Amino acid sequence: MPYVDLHCHILPGLDDGARTLADAVRYARVLDAEDVLDVACTSHIKRAHFPDIDILELEGRRAELQAAIRAEGLQVTLHPGGELAHEDALALHDRELELIAQGPSHAQWLLLECPFAGLDDDFDAAVDRLTRLGYGLLLAHPERVVGGDLERLDPHLEAGALLQVNVSSLLGAHGPAAQRIGARLVQTGRAYCLASDTHPGTREEILPFGSDALRRLGVSEVQAFRLTQSNPRFLLREGNPRLALPETEERANPTR
Repeated sequence: MPYVDLHCHILPGLDDGARTLADAVRYARVLDAEDVLDVACTSHIKRAHFPDIDILELEGRRAELQAAIRAEGLQVTLHPGGELAHEDALALHDRELELIAQGPSHAQWLLLECPFAGLDDDFDAAVDRLTRLGYGLLLAHPERVVGGDLERLDPHLEAGALLQVNVSSLLGAHGPAAQRIGARLVQTGRAYCLASDTHPGTREEILPFGSDALRRLGVSEVQAFRLTQSNPRFLLREGNPRLALPETEERANPTR
């Protein structure tokens, strides 16, 4: 089963990811060679830092890059998405959120960035708003929160939010604290999946590197497979687990 990367800044010329179309296609060759064949395009939706990103343009940008990737004979398939800052989660209109949601229409979810500076009331309010709107949540790189105080996430996890750990964190790219916390989230089963959070040209730790890091942590092959392949694929295809499973059962038993 190919790898599925749900957090990747591959769309060119938008944020601090790939700078040009050529850069993005070059990185797609790396992904293709390493069997990372499904990739969510999660440009920063963070207007405080990237005010020029227009959510309405993301679909066209993705289609342009997908065409260039196919022209090279590569098998990488791009999917919609966005790395949503909590401040923007409180301000965006429903239609804008829908355009960066991932998963099928009946069980959509959003990639919500855990703020590096720390979890606060505004972050809680963002989680609450998105949950009320019916979205599942995948919380990006919680291990990188300064201070590592993640107890504040517990109510959100109990309500169905999931945690995504960066491959780069497990490799030590963000310092020993993030590496230690990321390892603990994986080893205790709190992490639902790994993702690259790649920024082509500056940070390119791909998912297979994460599989290697998991083995060094003593994680079983079965759990490594779940974290890098089956769990992210489930989110991509079936969506928010709390909404997807009843829908799946209904499809399988339409007369029940």
